[in-house]
Amino acid sequence: MTKKPDKKSPLPTREDIIAFIHRENDAATKAGKVTSGKIGKREIARAFDIKGSDRIALKKLLKELESDGVVERRHGRIVEHGRLPSVVVADIITRDSDGELVATPVEWDEAAGPLPRIAIHMPRKRRPGDPVPGVGDRALIRAERDPDAGKKEPPYRGRVIKLLSRSRAQLIGVYRALPGGGGRLVPVDKKARGKEWAIPEGAQGEARDGDLVAVEAGREGRFGLPQARVRERLGAIDNERAITTIALHAHGIPHVFRPETLKEAEAAQPATLAGREDWRKLPLVTIDPADAKDHDDAVHAVADDDPANSGGFILTVAIADVAAYVRPGSSLDREALERGNSVYFPDRVVPMLPERISNDLCSLRPHEDRPALAVRMIIAKDGRKLRHTFHRVLMRSAAKLAYPQAQAAIDGTPDDTTGPLLDKVLKPLWAAWRALDEARAKRSPLDLNLPERKLLLTADGRIDRVIIPPRLEAHRLIEEYMILANVAAAETLEAQGQQLVYRTHDEPSVEKMHGLGEFLATIGVKLAKGQVLRPQQFNGILERVKGSEHENAVNEVVLRTQAQAEYSSDNYGHFGLNLRRYAHFTSPIRRYADLIVHRALIRALKLGPDGLPNMEPDELAEIAARISASERRAMAAERETTERLIASFLSTQIGATFEGRISGVTRAGLFVKLLDTGADGFVPAATIGTDYYRYVENLHALVGNRTGETFRLGDHIEVKLVEAAPLAGALRFEILSKGHVRGSRATKAHATPRRDKKPPSRKKPQASHKRRSGR
Repeated sequence: MTKKPDKKSPLPTREDIIAFIHRENDAATKAGKVTSGKIGKREIARAFDIKGSDRIALKKLLKELESDGVVERRHGRIVEHGRLPSVVVADIITRDSDGELVATPVEWDEAAGPLPRIAIHMPRKRRPGDPVPGVGDRALIRAERDPDAGKKEPPYRGRVIKLLSRSRAQLIGVYRALPGGGGRLVPVDKKARGKEWAIPEGAQGEARDGDLVAVEAGREGRFGLPQARVRERLGAIDNERAITTIALHAHGIPHVFRPETLKEAEAAQPATLAGREDWRKLPLVTIDPADAKDHDDAVHAVADDDPANSGGFILTVAIADVAAYVRPGSSLDREALERGNSVYFPDRVVPMLPERISNDLCSLRPHEDRPALAVRMIIAKDGRKLRHTFHRVLMRSAAKLAYPQAQAAIDGTPDDTTGPLLDKVLKPLWAAWRALDEARAKRSPLDLNLPERKLLLTADGRIDRVIIPPRLEAHRLIEEYMILANVAAAETLEAQGQQLVYRTHDEPSVEKMHGLGEFLATIGVKLAKGQVLRPQQFNGILERVKGSEHENAVNEVVLRTQAQAEYSSDNYGHFGLNLRRYAHFTSPIRRYADLIVHRALIRALKLGPDGLPNMEPDELAEIAARISASERRAMAAERETTERLIASFLSTQIGATFEGRISGVTRAGLFVKLLDTGADGFVPAATIGTDYYRYVENLHALVGNRTGETFRLGDHIEVKLVEAAPLAGALRFEILSKGHVRGSRATKAHATPRRDKKPPSRKKPQASHKRRSGR
């Protein structure tokens, strides 16, 4: 803490509090305290010597500052609105007029204002080993506000802590050869829509017409096309894996293991019973998707025979002991941290660990000895966890089951595998889950109705069909067992005073809650101004509109109101799950965060020599920032690949009509999600009807200027496909349905007939087959 401010009055002014928050945040940043220096109501009260009933007035004043958008709560701290965190993952995007590097954060909430820029400070004398960043690099940066920055200068300055990737962001496109030599690059990125690069003769490398290539873009001149040079030929565009290849290279996802990493993996030997408890006779089973390649969690349940816990259960969750093979500082460890997580595409998986580890030594195969880190939990008959213990064991899975297979057995149709397990293994698992489900209902986590679609591919990598897999009790059972195990891991590590990486989910911001309240008011649902909602209140809203015409829209808006989950070395809880402490423990094969938690447990409970090494708080904060960025990278790559595959699937159906739902509304037009395939496309506002449509933000709608005809988020509509660009993942639709002319005052207020002046002319374009962007 810095020096206490002088007390001028019983209650500080707004300006006093803002100045104090600003000073404390700056002091924490300069001191490198990324996991300390917390600023909350208690710290402010202590600093200004506020006691007794004055604390109520302070709480009210802080609420007013939040409502006015001056400050915000982030990760359990009060910070100035729109302030960057102390440590941020950023992309170095350019150099300024003085040649200094400028970066922007990889993740930024647009509601907090424009994307902030960070001026990178480079020391005059570089020490050996210091990172040397360049344009195109992604880096971990310690950032602080620059009080001397001018209006047009970056408001932040920062220094590079660690380079995460070297010029990973590449320009990817299709090379088109020209008769006279050289060629053109047609980019696949939606954002580069309509733009091409010239590839001079001799700069095409080994690329042939129609090849997918990565290029190094040159400077753009005042005249003519910008030039580029082919850096890498990625393969033929008609290759069945071309679409996944685009995602890998566009996002810089490491997908080829280094030789030394593979060598370490191949040299690994199966773990033995030494230093472990022998649990091989316990009939643990794995329950996974039918197409799962690795199996890293197994479960077991039995009725508790303790008279003091009548009707209760003993639950066991055993997780593959990856820490036994991936030691801190090894090549396996370094590459796992670089990848951060496995990436799942419809046609392949890019694993975090080599197959020798993920699909062999750490896969809990049936009837084979495998090392595991297990948690044994005692729960009461109402599903409350009473206590738990962790164990390092050698186990032997009794069976490998698929979700539908386990569900069928419980529903009365067991097969040769599940039949012998039904009474002693599966039925106790379900009985214990019903108790957990009761506890879950009381906890009331956020319950959004957002079904997931799955792409089924043909042998050549094209979409065969799109399905919505049923949500079975078996899925919910495994989910609740894993959540309980994750909570137990976080509780144990906190009790032991051991550092860890939490899985955190912040509460919605005041700005987003204000937007939600405005939207709900338009459909007759009142939300008290400044009300702090918990997940159960959100669920009440969702239940109120269930089955109504507003159900889809409210689910979408509530989802957009939520913050994004992330990894953090600070604990500020998990809002969506309504849990005070939560850590990922159950998937160390595919998530580096879980491996950190395993090592922390091994160290805290003295379960072996391969626990978490000594680390500074900043180091753990940096790891949390890195793996959060890796998770976002994977999500973006997976989403874009799905969009490209579906666009390719629909490209032969130009002119066909589809049923869809409006999934987004902007001034430019409507985003539409098709009901059968889940494909996303765009309807430009200029192509809608004959009226002039204006965007009304609080309605999440486009409203006709003369007629009041309204197209609103969540509306069901019929559209015609007029354009498909598979490589960009872009679809363009023409709307066939009429909009609603709703009777609400809110809608009528935005219909403004004008007799004195015609609305601006907006010609309806003809259907074009030029490649256009979907968003």
